[in-house]
Amino acid sequence: TPYCVELAGDNYRYFQYKFGLSKAFYEEKFIFVFQDVRGRFTSEGEFVNMRPQLTNYTSDKDIDESTDTYDTIDWLIKNISNNNGNVGMWGISYPGFYAIAGAINAHPALKAVSPQAPISDWFWDDFHHNGAFFLNSAFEFFAIFGVQKEELSPEWPAPIVELTNPDGYDFYLNELGPVKNIQDNFYKSRIAFWNEFIEHPNYDKFWQDRSIIPHLKDIKPAVLTVGGLFDAEDLYGPPKIFAAIEKNNPNKEDNHLVLGPWAHGGWARTYGITLGDVYFGKNPAPSKFYQDSIELPFFKHYLKSDVKPNLPKAIVFETGTNTWKKFDTWPPKNIVRKPLYFQSNQELLFTKPSESDDKAYDEYVSDPANPVPFTGYTTLDVPKKYMTDDQSFASERTDVLTYQTKILTDDITLAGNIMVNLKVSISESDADWIV
Repeated sequence: TPYCVELAGDNYRYFQYKFGLSKAFYEEKFIFVFQDVRGRFTSEGEFVNMRPQLTNYTSDKDIDESTDTYDTIDWLIKNISNNNGNVGMWGISYPGFYAIAGAINAHPALKAVSPQAPISDWFWDDFHHNGAFFLNSAFEFFAIFGVQKEELSPEWPAPIVELTNPDGYDFYLNELGPVKNIQDNFYKSRIAFWNEFIEHPNYDKFWQDRSIIPHLKDIKPAVLTVGGLFDAEDLYGPPKIFAAIEKNNPNKEDNHLVLGPWAHGGWARTYGITLGDVYFGKNPAPSKFYQDSIELPFFKHYLKSDVKPNLPKAIVFETGTNTWKKFDTWPPKNIVRKPLYFQSNQELLFTKPSESDDKAYDEYVSDPANPVPFTGYTTLDVPKKYMTDDQSFASERTDVLTYQTKILTDDITLAGNIMVNLKVSISESDADWIV
């Protein structure tokens, strides 16, 4: 982890919140090992954000997260008493990246890996969403995470930015101003990775090298990838990692995907019964079902039990019916791709517009001094419930276009990727669209 190990002691509640496993794991008497990643807190060496995975090694000094994991496991097997020679790895968010990296060129003792909300490619996860830059997420995160301490210490460094304005809309528009002011007025070149953000605004080699996805070949451990359907941080990674392992390891039966009704890390830190105003049921609570029926049986089998869990390729929570569905493939085999088309009267229909309609367009004027807010209430950060928020307040603005279908007469299930194709003409040099 890059977030500081600290000592959990004999307190499963702290243990569960800090590291993300249920009380059942604690009671199963597993041996737990926590490690600060290279260069963070009490671990020596140089820390590199999303350290690139090497494709070949020319000397013993060539390192990546895969080799560090291999060396750690090798030491543990030889030095920790009462171990049975089987090792599992898991992690949520950034630690999810380290978990899946450990599965590459894996140590023979590594039998099971669970990357949960894993970062897979930082150009698409967390701070860039399909290319759109999440300024507030990046700015606040690196104000704490990006501070490097010169000495080894288990203490978090003080953040270099203390925001006192509770109104994020007002702060970013009026106090911060242009993005360059972050460096000039706040960071003052003390956050090295921020410079790289600014220097690499496009998906160039810098970002491509930090993607773990192209390296998921010949994966030996069993894999259980977990994601939240309402994760505003790392929803790109889980299906991409699952799909890459499926493609590059075609005969691998022990590759599984779980997608549940959670915000970031919600399966470990909430019951998953509600998110914002949306209710997902409680018999059992979604997180309880996942922990008891999926996660624990997965690790128990591969680390110490002959009882094989009956896990399909994908287990996905269906909102609306609030039920778990099992699939032999993901996306499902029987999926039907159906395009919806914008209409000139701002309807959204399955029928393609007529040729005359196709030449019509809708337009709006965007004022940079009065940008569209992403919520209808005052907040400084991105709340967990943001992904289930009612966005209809924005429809009243003249710089927002809203399209809607007719009232549905039958149930319909949406599964797989939702893609948006826009034909646009703008009066400026560039723009972002959020759909």
